[in-house]
Amino acid sequence: MGCVGVMKCAKKTLIVMSIASLLCSTLQAQDDSDKINSNLGAAVSLPLNPTSKTVHTSWGLAGGAGYNLSRHHSVIGEFMWTALYPSASALQPIRVASNDNSITGHSNLYTITGNYRYELQGTLIGAYFVAGGGWYYRTIGLSKPVTSGIDTPCTAAWIWWGFTCASGVVTPSQTIRAYDSSVFGGNVGFGLTIKVADPSYRMYIEPRYHYAPTKNVKTKLLEVVIGIRY
Repeated sequence: MGCVGVMKCAKKTLIVMSIASLLCSTLQAQDDSDKINSNLGAAVSLPLNPTSKTVHTSWGLAGGAGYNLSRHHSVIGEFMWTALYPSASALQPIRVASNDNSITGHSNLYTITGNYRYELQGTLIGAYFVAGGGWYYRTIGLSKPVTSGIDTPCTAAWIWWGFTCASGVVTPSQTIRAYDSSVFGGNVGFGLTIKVADPSYRMYIEPRYHYAPTKNVKTKLLEVVIGIRY
């Protein structure tokens, strides 16, 4: 079920994305019509309500490759990985109910999307609009199985970790350690670019809103990616 740890996951993801980016860059160098595009960047993830009730600012990686239909229009396939770090408030009710302060948790979001980009590009500075959708896969796990008790008030934290509630209390005798959710989601954003080298190497900064109706708690994020485009 996903990667065992955040750092292990990040390492594997970075290797895959680096290889993909290198291949795309090589393809572009061989294409005189400049039709192939690719990008690779690091992301800061800013959770929005309701995700922000249990997750704080995180980081991730994003990359992709696509085809330039014309000077202004492009299609891009992209992969994104984001580590969703649970806040202290998300773990505290679980620890109190289990009488175990050593319990930790983790969550990861993986996306594979198809996107359209409209771009206005000057000699040095450029700007673009991007939007699309695709597969959003979120994994959530606790370091130990947790069993819900009796008359436990239902809060956002319990719902985030996969517990169900009824009449304002957590359903008793549920034992959960991990679960995942796979849904279709969408994104929209814009970006700014600056040329850094010939023939078409550009640094970019891109805020993008992501939404996916994932199980229990919807995933809503503002991802700010800084990277390089080829």
